Amino acid sequence: MINKYKVGKHFKLDIGDNDFNFETDQDKVKAEAALDGIYIIRTSLAKEQMDTDETVRGYKQLNQAERAFRSFKTVDLMVRPIRHRLEDRVRAHIFLCMLAYYVQWHMMQAWRPLIYADEEQQAKVSRDPVAPAKRSASAMQKVHTKSLDDGSPVHSFRSLLDHLGAIVRATCPCLGEKDDSSTFTIITKANPKQQKAFDLLESINQLTA
Repeated sequence: MINKYKVGKHFKLDIGDNDFNFETDQDKVKAEAALDGIYIIRTSLAKEQMDTDETVRGYKQLNQAERAFRSFKTVDLMVRPIRHRLEDRVRAHIFLCMLAYYVQWHMMQAWRPLIYADEEQQAKVSRDPVAPAKRSASAMQKVHTKSLDDGSPVHSFRSLLDHLGAIVRATCPCLGEKDDSSTFTIITKANPKQQKAFDLLESINQLTA
């Protein structure tokens, strides 16, 4: 009962056979208040390997892993439910989903200029890691105006994929031919936004080459 609400350390207790007395331990309360709302992060690495700022940034990168698993399990890739009964097939299923998320991550990085994403990534390296994160002015402009500098609409990653999905490859028969097997293929011409998306994907090849 003493530590049911995790505050037992803040009280001095005097429990006897027939009486019970307590008082607040003011010193411990003041010490706790001094750290209220503050995370203490420690690392086993030497300062030469990871200084204070790098330690905090490394800890904050955990949210990227959490976002990845959320996308991995529910939002985009829908890894579950897994209907396999053999262990090697389950492992293969997860491995393919990991590869899919790896491709998706690179696509999202390449498409930052076209989607609701902050393009000023270099600022994250130099800004105060303890201060609250703030999106750049250019990113906030995209949010408020819902448009890019050229006036075209901003996309989410999913809506940009849907926009690219409007491009189709059609196999058409040649009219008037006696042989029905004569066909030709035509592909929808990409509009400027679609072509820009394809051009940006080329940067992935440059980064991974």
